[in-house]
Amino acid sequence: MTVLDTPVSEDRAWQAVQSRDRTFDGRFVTGVLTTGIYCRPSCSARHPRRENVRFFPDAGEAEQFGLRACMRCRPNDVSRDEEAVTIALRLLDSDEERTPGLAELAEATGYSPTHFQRVFKRAVGLSPAEYLRAKRVARAGDALSSGASVTEAIYEAGFGASSRFYEASEGRLGMTPSAWREGGRGVTIHWAVVPTSLGAMLVAATGKGVCRLSFEEGCEELAARFPNAELVEGGSDFAHLLASVVAAVEQPGQSRVIPLDVQGTAFQEAVWRELQRIPAGETRSYAQIAAAVGKPGAVRAAGSANGANNVAVLIPCHRVIRTDGSIGGYAYGEEIKRELLKRERG
Repeated sequence: MTVLDTPVSEDRAWQAVQSRDRTFDGRFVTGVLTTGIYCRPSCSARHPRRENVRFFPDAGEAEQFGLRACMRCRPNDVSRDEEAVTIALRLLDSDEERTPGLAELAEATGYSPTHFQRVFKRAVGLSPAEYLRAKRVARAGDALSSGASVTEAIYEAGFGASSRFYEASEGRLGMTPSAWREGGRGVTIHWAVVPTSLGAMLVAATGKGVCRLSFEEGCEELAARFPNAELVEGGSDFAHLLASVVAAVEQPGQSRVIPLDVQGTAFQEAVWRELQRIPAGETRSYAQIAAAVGKPGAVRAAGSANGANNVAVLIPCHRVIRTDGSIGGYAYGEEIKRELLKRERG
Protein backbone atom coordinates (compact mmCIF):
# COMPACT_ATOMS: atom_id res chain seq x y z
CA MET A 1 0.00 0.00 0.00
CA THR A 2 1.42 3.42 -0.93
CA VAL A 3 0.87 6.62 1.02
CA LEU A 4 -1.76 7.66 -1.52
CA ASP A 5 -3.79 4.57 -0.63
CA THR A 6 -3.61 5.21 3.12
CA PRO A 7 -6.82 6.68 4.57
CA VAL A 8 -6.48 10.14 6.11
CA SER A 9 -8.11 10.72 9.49
CA GLU A 10 -10.61 13.57 9.69
CA ASP A 11 -8.43 15.50 12.15
CA ARG A 12 -5.39 15.20 9.88
CA ALA A 13 -7.48 16.10 6.83
CA TRP A 14 -8.74 19.26 8.54
CA GLN A 15 -5.15 20.21 9.46
CA ALA A 16 -4.15 19.75 5.82
CA VAL A 17 -7.01 21.98 4.68
CA GLN A 18 -6.12 24.70 7.19
CA SER A 19 -2.47 24.69 6.06
CA ARG A 20 -3.44 24.31 2.37
CA ASP A 21 -1.03 21.38 2.16
CA ARG A 22 -0.55 20.44 -1.52
CA THR A 23 0.89 17.04 -0.59
CA PHE A 24 -2.65 15.92 0.32
CA ASP A 25 -4.14 16.85 -3.06
CA GLY A 26 -5.44 13.62 -4.58
CA ARG A 27 -5.73 11.83 -1.23
CA PHE A 28 -9.16 13.27 -0.40
CA VAL A 29 -11.47 16.16 -1.31
CA THR A 30 -13.18 18.62 0.99
CA GLY A 31 -16.96 18.88 0.66
CA VAL A 32 -18.46 22.20 1.76
CA LEU A 33 -22.09 21.45 2.56
CA THR A 34 -23.25 25.08 2.71
CA THR A 35 -22.07 25.91 -0.83
CA GLY A 36 -22.51 22.48 -2.42
CA ILE A 37 -18.96 22.32 -3.79
CA TYR A 38 -15.91 20.16 -3.15
CA CYS A 39 -12.29 21.32 -3.22
CA ARG A 40 -8.69 20.19 -3.11
CA PRO A 41 -7.09 20.40 0.36
CA SER A 42 -4.84 23.17 -1.00
CA CYS A 43 -7.69 25.30 -2.38
CA SER A 44 -6.98 29.01 -1.91
CA ALA A 45 -10.62 29.88 -1.25
CA ARG A 46 -11.63 31.14 2.20
CA HIS A 47 -11.82 28.28 4.70
CA PRO A 48 -15.32 27.07 5.62
CA ARG A 49 -16.38 26.40 9.20
CA ARG A 50 -15.45 22.93 10.40
CA GLU A 51 -19.06 21.93 11.06
CA ASN A 52 -19.91 22.62 7.39
CA VAL A 53 -17.24 20.28 6.05
CA ARG A 54 -17.32 16.62 5.09
CA PHE A 55 -14.37 14.72 3.65
CA PHE A 56 -14.59 12.32 0.71
CA PRO A 57 -11.91 9.92 -0.58
CA ASP A 58 -12.27 11.14 -4.15
CA ALA A 59 -14.19 13.39 -6.52
CA GLY A 60 -16.52 10.58 -7.59
CA GLU A 61 -17.92 10.05 -4.09
CA ALA A 62 -18.30 13.80 -3.58
CA GLU A 63 -20.29 14.07 -6.80
CA GLN A 64 -22.45 11.07 -5.85
CA PHE A 65 -23.26 12.96 -2.65
CA GLY A 66 -24.52 15.81 -4.84
CA LEU A 67 -21.58 18.22 -4.71
CA ARG A 68 -19.97 19.92 -7.71
CA ALA A 69 -16.30 20.69 -8.36
CA CYS A 70 -14.83 24.01 -7.23
CA MET A 71 -14.09 26.18 -10.28
CA ARG A 72 -11.10 27.75 -8.54
CA CYS A 73 -8.98 24.70 -7.61
CA ARG A 74 -10.56 22.16 -10.05
CA PRO A 75 -10.20 19.10 -7.79
CA ASN A 76 -11.41 16.71 -10.49
CA ASP A 77 -8.19 17.47 -12.43
CA VAL A 78 -5.92 16.06 -9.69
CA SER A 79 -5.84 12.50 -11.00
CA ARG A 80 -5.22 13.78 -14.53
CA ASP A 81 -2.27 15.87 -13.29
CA GLU A 82 -0.79 12.87 -11.47
CA GLU A 83 -1.14 10.70 -14.56
CA ALA A 84 0.52 13.38 -16.70
CA VAL A 85 3.52 13.62 -14.34
CA THR A 86 3.82 9.81 -14.25
CA ILE A 87 3.86 9.67 -18.07
CA ALA A 88 6.47 12.43 -18.26
CA LEU A 89 8.75 10.82 -15.68
CA ARG A 90 8.53 7.53 -17.56
CA LEU A 91 9.62 9.30 -20.77
CA LEU A 92 12.40 11.21 -19.02
CA ASP A 93 13.74 8.13 -17.23
CA SER A 94 13.36 5.57 -20.02
CA ASP A 95 16.20 6.55 -22.34
CA GLU A 96 19.37 8.24 -21.11
CA GLU A 97 20.51 8.90 -24.68
CA ARG A 98 17.36 10.77 -25.70
CA THR A 99 15.99 13.86 -23.99
CA PRO A 100 12.37 14.75 -24.83
CA GLY A 101 11.71 18.47 -24.81
CA LEU A 102 8.89 20.33 -23.09
CA ALA A 103 6.72 20.42 -26.21
CA GLU A 104 7.00 16.64 -26.67
CA LEU A 105 6.17 15.98 -23.02
CA ALA A 106 3.20 18.32 -23.18
CA GLU A 107 1.88 16.65 -26.32
CA ALA A 108 2.25 13.19 -24.72
CA THR A 109 0.19 14.30 -21.71
CA GLY A 110 -2.42 16.39 -23.52
CA TYR A 111 -1.48 19.70 -21.89
CA SER A 112 -0.18 22.95 -23.28
CA PRO A 113 3.59 23.36 -22.66
CA THR A 114 3.09 26.24 -20.23
CA HIS A 115 0.45 24.44 -18.18
CA PHE A 116 2.39 21.16 -18.16
CA GLN A 117 5.51 22.96 -16.93
CA ARG A 118 3.53 24.27 -13.94
CA VAL A 119 1.97 20.86 -13.21
CA PHE A 120 5.32 19.06 -13.40
CA LYS A 121 7.20 21.57 -11.25
CA ARG A 122 4.47 21.57 -8.61
CA ALA A 123 4.65 17.77 -8.34
CA VAL A 124 8.39 17.17 -8.69
CA GLY A 125 9.89 20.42 -7.43
CA LEU A 126 11.88 20.89 -10.64
CA SER A 127 11.05 21.80 -14.21
CA PRO A 128 11.53 18.97 -16.77
CA ALA A 129 14.78 20.59 -17.95
CA GLU A 130 16.05 20.97 -14.36
CA TYR A 131 15.09 17.36 -13.66
CA LEU A 132 17.13 16.14 -16.63
CA ARG A 133 20.13 18.27 -15.66
CA ALA A 134 19.98 16.96 -12.09
CA LYS A 135 19.87 13.37 -13.36
CA ARG A 136 22.88 13.97 -15.59
CA VAL A 137 24.91 15.59 -12.83
CA ALA A 138 23.98 12.72 -10.50
CA ARG A 139 25.12 10.20 -13.15
CA ALA A 140 28.41 12.04 -13.47
CA GLY A 141 28.83 11.91 -9.71
CA ASP A 142 28.16 8.17 -9.70
CA ALA A 143 30.73 7.68 -12.45
CA LEU A 144 33.31 9.73 -10.57
CA SER A 145 32.68 7.75 -7.41
CA SER A 146 33.23 4.55 -9.42
CA GLY A 147 36.66 5.68 -10.52
CA ALA A 148 36.01 7.17 -13.95
CA SER A 149 38.06 10.16 -15.03
CA VAL A 150 36.38 13.55 -14.93
CA THR A 151 36.22 13.69 -18.74
CA GLU A 152 34.81 10.16 -19.00
CA ALA A 153 32.20 10.87 -16.30
CA ILE A 154 31.06 14.07 -17.96
CA TYR A 155 30.56 12.50 -21.40
CA GLU A 156 29.06 9.27 -20.05
CA ALA A 157 26.47 11.36 -18.21
CA GLY A 158 25.29 12.85 -21.52
CA PHE A 159 26.95 16.27 -21.47
CA GLY A 160 28.26 17.24 -24.91
CA ALA A 161 31.00 19.40 -23.44
CA SER A 162 32.64 19.86 -20.06
CA SER A 163 31.41 23.47 -19.98
CA ARG A 164 27.81 22.19 -20.06
CA PHE A 165 28.50 20.03 -17.02
CA TYR A 166 30.01 22.86 -14.98
CA GLU A 167 27.14 25.09 -16.05
CA ALA A 168 24.56 22.54 -14.89
CA SER A 169 26.33 21.79 -11.62
CA GLU A 170 27.09 25.39 -10.63
CA GLY A 171 25.73 26.06 -7.17
CA ARG A 172 24.88 22.39 -6.80
CA LEU A 173 28.05 20.39 -6.46
CA GLY A 174 30.06 23.04 -4.65
CA MET A 175 33.37 21.20 -4.95
CA THR A 176 34.67 20.50 -8.43
CA PRO A 177 34.07 16.99 -9.83
CA SER A 178 37.70 15.96 -9.28
CA ALA A 179 37.59 17.15 -5.67
CA TRP A 180 34.37 15.24 -5.15
CA ARG A 181 35.90 12.09 -6.55
CA GLU A 182 39.11 12.43 -4.52
CA GLY A 183 37.74 13.14 -1.05
CA GLY A 184 38.18 16.90 -1.20
CA ARG A 185 41.61 16.94 -2.85
CA GLY A 186 42.68 20.50 -3.57
CA VAL A 187 39.92 21.98 -1.40
CA THR A 188 40.54 23.95 1.78
CA ILE A 189 37.96 23.40 4.51
CA HIS A 190 37.90 25.67 7.53
CA TRP A 191 36.40 24.19 10.66
CA ALA A 192 35.72 24.74 14.33
CA VAL A 193 34.08 22.96 17.22
CA VAL A 194 32.09 25.44 19.29
CA PRO A 195 30.03 25.09 22.47
CA THR A 196 26.27 25.66 22.09
CA SER A 197 23.28 25.18 24.34
CA LEU A 198 22.66 21.92 22.47
CA GLY A 199 26.19 20.61 22.99
CA ALA A 200 29.51 20.80 21.15
CA MET A 201 28.93 21.55 17.45
CA LEU A 202 31.21 20.99 14.48
CA VAL A 203 30.96 23.54 11.67
CA ALA A 204 33.02 23.17 8.49
CA ALA A 205 32.94 25.22 5.30
CA THR A 206 34.60 25.45 1.91
CA GLY A 207 34.92 28.74 0.08
CA LYS A 208 31.39 28.20 -1.23
CA GLY A 209 29.55 27.47 1.99
CA VAL A 210 28.93 25.17 4.93
CA CYS A 211 29.66 21.54 4.05
CA ARG A 212 29.20 19.98 7.51
CA LEU A 213 27.23 20.87 10.63
CA SER A 214 26.94 18.18 13.28
CA PHE A 215 26.92 17.65 17.03
CA GLU A 216 29.48 15.76 19.10
CA GLU A 217 31.92 15.40 16.19
CA GLY A 218 35.39 16.81 15.66
CA CYS A 219 38.31 16.99 13.26
CA GLU A 220 38.72 13.21 13.18
CA GLU A 221 35.18 12.66 11.82
CA LEU A 222 35.60 15.56 9.38
CA ALA A 223 38.86 14.08 8.07
CA ALA A 224 37.10 10.76 7.49
CA ARG A 225 34.56 12.52 5.25
CA PHE A 226 37.15 14.60 3.37
CA PRO A 227 40.38 12.59 3.66
CA ASN A 228 42.25 14.55 1.00
CA ALA A 229 41.10 18.08 1.82
CA GLU A 230 43.28 20.61 3.60
CA LEU A 231 41.62 21.08 6.98
CA VAL A 232 42.30 24.44 8.62
CA GLU A 233 41.02 25.19 12.10
CA GLY A 234 39.42 28.62 12.43
CA GLY A 235 40.38 31.56 10.26
CA SER A 236 39.28 35.20 10.15
CA ASP A 237 37.17 34.82 6.99
CA PHE A 238 35.47 31.78 8.53
CA ALA A 239 34.65 33.59 11.80
CA HIS A 240 31.74 35.62 10.41
CA LEU A 241 30.12 32.58 8.81
CA LEU A 242 30.64 30.59 12.02
CA ALA A 243 28.86 33.28 14.06
CA SER A 244 25.89 33.18 11.68
CA VAL A 245 25.67 29.39 11.95
CA VAL A 246 25.79 29.47 15.75
CA ALA A 247 23.01 32.06 15.77
CA ALA A 248 20.93 29.87 13.43
CA VAL A 249 21.24 26.99 15.88
CA GLU A 250 20.58 29.01 19.01
CA GLN A 251 17.61 30.77 17.40
CA PRO A 252 16.38 28.34 14.71
CA GLY A 253 13.75 29.42 12.23
CA GLN A 254 14.80 33.04 11.90
CA SER A 255 15.51 34.16 8.35
CA ARG A 256 19.25 33.96 7.59
CA VAL A 257 21.03 33.49 4.31
CA ILE A 258 23.80 30.97 4.97
CA PRO A 259 25.51 29.52 1.87
CA LEU A 260 25.77 25.74 1.70
CA ASP A 261 28.17 23.45 -0.14
CA VAL A 262 26.34 20.12 -0.14
CA GLN A 263 25.87 17.41 -2.71
CA GLY A 264 23.77 14.31 -3.22
CA THR A 265 21.76 12.43 -5.79
CA ALA A 266 18.98 14.20 -7.66
CA PHE A 267 16.43 12.59 -5.32
CA GLN A 268 18.35 13.53 -2.17
CA GLU A 269 18.69 17.12 -3.27
CA ALA A 270 14.97 17.30 -4.11
CA VAL A 271 14.23 16.07 -0.57
CA TRP A 272 16.62 18.62 0.94
CA ARG A 273 14.99 21.45 -1.01
CA GLU A 274 11.60 20.30 0.27
CA LEU A 275 12.92 20.29 3.84
CA GLN A 276 14.00 23.90 3.41
CA ARG A 277 10.48 24.82 2.32
CA ILE A 278 8.92 23.65 5.62
CA PRO A 279 8.06 26.79 7.61
CA ALA A 280 9.75 27.12 10.98
CA GLY A 281 7.60 25.66 13.72
CA GLU A 282 5.83 23.24 11.37
CA THR A 283 6.52 19.57 10.69
CA ARG A 284 5.96 17.13 7.86
CA SER A 285 5.89 13.34 7.76
CA TYR A 286 8.27 11.24 5.69
CA ALA A 287 5.24 10.30 3.56
CA GLN A 288 4.45 13.97 2.92
CA ILE A 289 8.03 14.68 1.88
CA ALA A 290 8.03 11.71 -0.51
CA ALA A 291 4.75 12.90 -2.06
CA ALA A 292 5.99 16.48 -2.32
CA VAL A 293 8.99 15.44 -4.44
CA GLY A 294 6.78 13.40 -6.76
CA LYS A 295 7.67 9.95 -5.39
CA PRO A 296 4.81 9.01 -3.05
CA GLY A 297 5.90 5.39 -2.87
CA ALA A 298 9.45 6.27 -1.84
CA VAL A 299 8.80 6.91 1.84
CA ARG A 300 11.81 4.90 3.00
CA ALA A 301 14.04 6.56 0.41
CA ALA A 302 12.86 9.96 1.66
CA GLY A 303 13.83 8.88 5.17
CA SER A 304 17.26 7.82 3.93
CA ALA A 305 17.74 11.14 2.11
CA ASN A 306 16.70 12.93 5.28
CA GLY A 307 19.35 10.99 7.19
CA ALA A 308 22.02 11.74 4.56
CA ASN A 309 21.77 15.47 5.28
CA ASN A 310 25.24 16.80 6.10
CA VAL A 311 24.20 20.14 7.53
CA ALA A 312 21.85 19.73 10.48
CA VAL A 313 19.51 22.65 11.27
CA LEU A 314 20.46 24.60 8.11
CA ILE A 315 18.68 21.90 6.11
CA PRO A 316 16.01 21.29 8.76
CA CYS A 317 15.67 17.50 8.83
CA HIS A 318 14.49 17.89 12.44
CA ARG A 319 11.14 19.10 11.07
CA VAL A 320 10.28 15.61 9.77
CA ILE A 321 8.27 13.31 12.04
CA ARG A 322 6.48 9.99 11.67
CA THR A 323 3.02 9.77 10.08
CA ASP A 324 1.48 8.88 13.46
CA GLY A 325 2.76 12.17 14.91
CA SER A 326 5.55 10.67 17.02
CA ILE A 327 8.89 12.47 17.00
CA GLY A 328 10.84 9.85 15.04
CA GLY A 329 14.60 9.42 15.04
CA TYR A 330 17.35 12.01 14.73
CA ALA A 331 21.07 11.50 14.09
CA TYR A 332 21.98 13.55 17.18
CA GLY A 333 19.29 12.26 19.52
CA GLU A 334 15.62 12.95 20.09
CA GLU A 335 16.35 15.45 22.87
CA ILE A 336 18.06 17.86 20.45
CA LYS A 337 15.29 17.36 17.89
CA ARG A 338 12.59 18.17 20.43
CA GLU A 339 14.48 21.23 21.60
CA LEU A 340 14.92 22.59 18.07
CA LEU A 341 11.19 22.18 17.37
CA LYS A 342 10.33 23.76 20.72
CA ARG A 343 12.48 26.80 19.96
CA GLU A 344 10.95 27.22 16.50
CA ARG A 345 7.45 27.10 17.90
CA GLY A 346 8.30 29.77 20.45
